[in-house]
Amino acid sequence: MVTAFHCVNKWFQVNLLSINTDKTHYIQFKTKNKPTLDINIVCNNNLITTLPQTKFLGIYIHDTINWSCHVEFITPKLSSAYYMMRNIKPLMSLNTLKTVYYSYFNAIISYGLPFWGNTPHAMEIFRLQKRIVRIMMGHTNRVSCRNIFKRLKILPFASQYILLLMLFVVNNKNLFTLNSHNHTKGTRQNNNFYQPITNLNVYQKGVHCMGIKIFNNLPPYIKDLSNDVRKFETYLHRFLHTHSFYSIEEYFQYKPITS
Repeated sequence: MVTAFHCVNKWFQVNLLSINTDKTHYIQFKTKNKPTLDINIVCNNNLITTLPQTKFLGIYIHDTINWSCHVEFITPKLSSAYYMMRNIKPLMSLNTLKTVYYSYFNAIISYGLPFWGNTPHAMEIFRLQKRIVRIMMGHTNRVSCRNIFKRLKILPFASQYILLLMLFVVNNKNLFTLNSHNHTKGTRQNNNFYQPITNLNVYQKGVHCMGIKIFNNLPPYIKDLSNDVRKFETYLHRFLHTHSFYSIEEYFQYKPITS
């Protein structure tokens, strides 16, 4: 890390630029079983300090990559959207309420969702989403939301995560390897992505690993459309709207009906 920083600093100097050491920090990512290292980075006689979390392109990243800080950051904004929806409900039509939902609430949860949507901390976001759709339909807290989601044609949080993650996968196929590239024998899983073996929990819940698992579990007729992104999105959205999955576990338990 020290060597990399010095190379970056040298590039800045060659191009007549300078690093603002007061605003420059670094994050040392860690796991429970891997202790942090004692790293000293000095630039122009100033020590570059480490931070436990930082905001990068609108997403808060923690050194443990558990995404709790990002959920804490967007929760107040989503709560404001909920209270706003409750206030305008008597004054607006359902179509207008849906427009407000997509332009405010949905826009916030969709940003960067493939990266942080699988964290356990996101359950609070799903609770807020259920509260806001109940308000839109004028129902009490005791009414089940599954049919409300279907009637409003709004995807539950987990289904929205699946949709955006799958769009990331099909738009970045170069980051994934097909089973057919690793095995010469023809099998039914040839068109699935190869799943690397790992014991690291952070990787298992991350974009790459979850993207492979979810894609491989898609119905074959949807996977076959992965070369046509527009059709893939249309059919996947229709599939997710029909089933309204409340969790990733519920999605993995889904078994297509065969005749």
